Amino acid sequence: MDPAAGVTPQSIVCAGPQQVSRDLAGEAVLLQLKTGVYYGLDEIGAFVWTRMQKPIAVSELRDAMMAEYDVTAERCETDLLALLNRLLSEGLIELKNA
Repeated sequence: MDPAAGVTPQSIVCAGPQQVSRDLAGEAVLLQLKTGVYYGLDEIGAFVWTRMQKPIAVSELRDAMMAEYDVTAERCETDLLALLNRLLSEGLIELKNA
C-alpha cells in the first residue's frame, strides 16, 4: 500500500520496525529509533497500539474500540484515522497489503 495515500478504513496497519514501546500503567510510551523522539499515548491510544503489534484491519480496530468505549461510529472512525495517520507520518506504524 502507498503510505502517501494515508490510512483508510480499508487499510491493514501494524507497528513499524523502527520503534520500541512500553506499557506505563495503561498508557504507552513509544520511541522512534531513527529520530530518537518519544511519543505518549493515552489509555485509548494504548488500546489501539496493543492491537497493532500484528497486522490488523483498521475496520477491525474501529469495531474493537466501539465494543470497548461509548462512542459513535463516525466519531470513532474519524479519531482513529487521525491517530493512525499521525503515527504513520511519524514512522511508528506501517501499512501492509491486504
